[in-house]
Amino acid sequence: MKQDIHPDFRTVVFHDLTSNEKFLIGSTVATTETIEHEGETYPLFKVEISSASHPFYTGKKAAISAAGRVDKFNKRYGKK
Repeated sequence: MKQDIHPDFRTVVFHDLTSNEKFLIGSTVATTETIEHEGETYPLFKVEISSASHPFYTGKKAAISAAGRVDKFNKRYGKK
């Protein structure tokens, strides 16, 4: 096996900012932040969405306001 070509594999805490869940997973993601988790210090990687907050996994529908986007489009490009 070639030396110095593989990324550093380590245990990382993934923090879902939407649901405030934390997952301890082995990963090669690069991060400079750290966190105390279960008495140990681990690298921290923040994510916007994960299986704890994604509508497909939770069974809840996401409410997206399309009306605001349509109005914004009509104001910008509508008939003058």
